[in-house]
Amino acid sequence: MKVRRTVVKRILFLLVICFCISSKTIAFINDTVLPVATVSSTRQQAIAFIDSIKQLDSSAYWPNIKPSLFLQNLKTSIYQPISIYPGNGTNFCGYGALTYLFLQDDPLGYAKLLLQLYKEGEARFGNASFTPSAAIKKEAGRLKYKGVLDIRPAEQMWYLCLADHYKGYLNIFNLRYNPGDEDRFWASVNYAKFNRMARGLLRYKVKAKGADWLHPNVGNMYEYISGQLTTGRVVLFINNRIVHKKNHVKIKLALPTHFIVVEKISKQDDLITLVYWDYGGKTLLQLSPSFLRRIIFGITHFSKNESDAN
Repeated sequence: MKVRRTVVKRILFLLVICFCISSKTIAFINDTVLPVATVSSTRQQAIAFIDSIKQLDSSAYWPNIKPSLFLQNLKTSIYQPISIYPGNGTNFCGYGALTYLFLQDDPLGYAKLLLQLYKEGEARFGNASFTPSAAIKKEAGRLKYKGVLDIRPAEQMWYLCLADHYKGYLNIFNLRYNPGDEDRFWASVNYAKFNRMARGLLRYKVKAKGADWLHPNVGNMYEYISGQLTTGRVVLFINNRIVHKKNHVKIKLALPTHFIVVEKISKQDDLITLVYWDYGGKTLLQLSPSFLRRIIFGITHFSKNESDAN
């Protein structure tokens, strides 16, 4: 019986993958721009708001979150958005990149959203209504061995809520949270899911090029990314396993696994210098044009009209 169930699951998984590949124009290479709000906020507004909160009472909904740590974590995120950290060994990187952009554009909205989740156990923002499960509420504040994320309960709560709410085809066989699922497919983010979250939560116009299985057809990769940076922010969906391999030739698995936010990109002769946000800090990477093309599977551009940005 167990063997039959395993075979059925594998067949279903292959069918899902085939469907996703065949429908890439719908699920993966989707340039449709949904209507977005034009109201945003400044870091000064967010700082004034968060500094006005001197202390928090314990939450009836999040029994393992210490109020003092939650408030400190929220203040750190507002003051230093670059410090956002998805955690060692987790599948939270997509949520981290999304949150980094969130804090750039609407830090006051982010602070109010997390405080509402903390105080009321649920919240609504953009196109999303967050009603986290009982398992999520119990786990937030208890994650361990994830680096600095261990002492950041606000981020734990937020990433768990995002993973609990948004689902993609990678999550299909693991929809309910169990301890440790932050490291498993339950928390995984495929490219279409990332763009769907961005369109639902962020006040940007979102344009996506690429797929989970195919490189984006944009011509010269360096020139395309450089041009997109002149009019907005850029997130890359990359094969991080290749980036951190010493031997870039002997690669068996050529699939994207990681989201990064581009800060700068430049080129001298045949060497490209890429500076990007990644796991609580900025990273500088130098690579060839061919290697840049090899690692990138998705390029998502976040922009606003001039009237929206003012």
